[in-house]
Amino acid sequence: MVQPPRAPQRPAVTELHGRQLVDPYEWIADPTDPEVAGLLAAERDYYDSRIEVLAPLRSVLAAEMTARVPDVEPSAPWESGGWRYRRVTPHGCEYDQLVRRPVADPSAAEVVLLDLQQVFNEGGTGYVADGLLSVSPDGRWLAWSVDFDGDEVYALHFRDLATGVDLGEVVERVYYGSAWSADSSSFLYTVPDHTYRPFQARRHVLGTAVSGDTLVFEDLDDRLELELHSSRSGRFAVFSLLGRGFTEEWLLPTDAFDSSPVLVRPREVGVEYELEHAPNLGPDGGDGFFVTTNIGASEFCVMWAPVQDPSSWSMLIPEDPESRVHGVDAFAGGYVLRLRRGGAATLRLVSRTGVVTDLLPEQADGMVRLERNDDWDATAVTIATESFLRPAVWSDIAFDGTRSERHRRESVGVDLDLYVSERRLVSRPDGAQVPVIVLRHRDTPLDGSAPCVLYGYGSYESPCDSNWYLDWWRSLPSLLDRGVVYAIGHPRGGGETGRRSWIDGHLAAKHNTFDDQAAIGEYLLDGIVCCIVTRGLSAGGLLQGALYGRRPQLWAGVVAEVPFVDVVTAMLDASLPLTTQEWLEWGDPRDPEQFEWLASYSPILNLPDVADRPPLLVTGAVHDPRVLVREPARWVARLRASDPSHGQGDDPSSPVSARSVLLRIEMAEGAHAGPPGRYAALEYEAEIYAWCLAAVGVTE
Repeated sequence: MVQPPRAPQRPAVTELHGRQLVDPYEWIADPTDPEVAGLLAAERDYYDSRIEVLAPLRSVLAAEMTARVPDVEPSAPWESGGWRYRRVTPHGCEYDQLVRRPVADPSAAEVVLLDLQQVFNEGGTGYVADGLLSVSPDGRWLAWSVDFDGDEVYALHFRDLATGVDLGEVVERVYYGSAWSADSSSFLYTVPDHTYRPFQARRHVLGTAVSGDTLVFEDLDDRLELELHSSRSGRFAVFSLLGRGFTEEWLLPTDAFDSSPVLVRPREVGVEYELEHAPNLGPDGGDGFFVTTNIGASEFCVMWAPVQDPSSWSMLIPEDPESRVHGVDAFAGGYVLRLRRGGAATLRLVSRTGVVTDLLPEQADGMVRLERNDDWDATAVTIATESFLRPAVWSDIAFDGTRSERHRRESVGVDLDLYVSERRLVSRPDGAQVPVIVLRHRDTPLDGSAPCVLYGYGSYESPCDSNWYLDWWRSLPSLLDRGVVYAIGHPRGGGETGRRSWIDGHLAAKHNTFDDQAAIGEYLLDGIVCCIVTRGLSAGGLLQGALYGRRPQLWAGVVAEVPFVDVVTAMLDASLPLTTQEWLEWGDPRDPEQFEWLASYSPILNLPDVADRPPLLVTGAVHDPRVLVREPARWVARLRASDPSHGQGDDPSSPVSARSVLLRIEMAEGAHAGPPGRYAALEYEAEIYAWCLAAVGVTE
């Protein structure tokens, strides 16, 4: 039997606030270092050996999940510039194609603009992801970017759609965000720095060497990330500098890319705003901008700014304390408010003549979101409704409220009416009401007899329903059909119930995130379910690490995917990706008080007693730019060193025995959220589900 890997200890000491911080595994850092690579490979070999017993169940689950995927899978179509676009995954393919046809000719054959499966086959790395797919205003050019290893840094290409041939002008190392000039002759793109922070925008003129690309915008404040997009009206490129709790925006006319961007309002910590160009939609019918902001409105309000002076704002839609306003989207016929109300994502359509249409989810676990709508002059907007248990349905909503179905994702071989959802509230001692979504087969009782998997995130004001990295309704039936309850907690720190939820779950109040999720677990175990495996990814992986350290006896198992667990060390090192941008989310340990916050919950500093440890499954990826692989590797090394059995567990033949620790390292190319591709993602999910089922005693 393969033995648990044991990393050698080489203590490194950091002096901070009169204390000595000793890190015996600081040397576990660079995955290209031969010794580090050897340790990671040994962990993967050990993991593969321990889970071999689950291979039959994993195969059954993967077959079930992939059987729910249709052979040919199209996306909802969208219109832009007289063309109708959609993405289609062909039979047997992992990756899709971008296709189009003229809007005016429904009988015309669709033309393939980009075949991502072909790009994958030619890439030769085992991984591919597209970053940008942006067609020029005149419909002739496609700017497309691709990543072949998962580090979210892309190579940018330009394709002549008349010939299908790429220009020989490849821009290496670009990020998300782009804007075309009005005449389609040049293209703005963003560039990341060495910490993967997008900080520059450059301009490429088609037909010229990329070495001549000009710097259009740059910001060296490493607390902020640069985002770039074109307004729907097509008249402005918008440069958005986003920090934790503060923003700054600049505007550049798309017909004047050779001019300089104009600042709207200088950055101010605590002040957030977002502009949406809305010609002829002002209070007096004038040209200007909707401004979504938190100035004087903790849940945000909407103001108006005239186009002649975008820094001069007047109130348009006052704050509603019961609704968190996330933004406004403007169209020729009116505008759409993106809201969260009562814990759910909703929309409000307001026509130019004042007709109001509220769009609410139909299920307790549902959401309504605005889908891709490129055309300013569209007579209807496209929305999508979906839930954890229902595939998305796209509808076109006219501003008078008239509704017609545009597209429906196919569900193969499963009766979705077999499953039910409900939303419950868990009371906390400070008066907070924490939501939890409970999903189950309709025949599974909630009487304390069924096992449960509990998912959670709880950071960045990011709701779980907008953080989906998988088609849950394709994978979840494989758990629910086996009598497992699936619950999604909404602890404070996330944004399910608005801005107040985030304020009460970050910085000094971060403990509320962990205590809320633990309270959800206690609530479920009080006569609703019999045992729980808790799971989360990234910041949700931090949540799992904290729950493992603080409340280990609550769980039948813990799954911490790419977990942010070495919190103090990461926040001390400004050379790492995301660190300086994150100080306003987590805290800056250079400050003594904030150091105490972080040290009180950092999983690597708060290991549970060995006797109390439930089985633990940890994941990491060597190419992950968001949570470096050193974090899970160092955490697991400490756990092994603190346990006489080195994380082998009480029963070495079982991958889910008490005290067992497994580390699944993605050694090859791979991304933060797991393998890409529609089948590969489900196969990974089957692997995790097999471990979860074993942990709760479901071995069929």
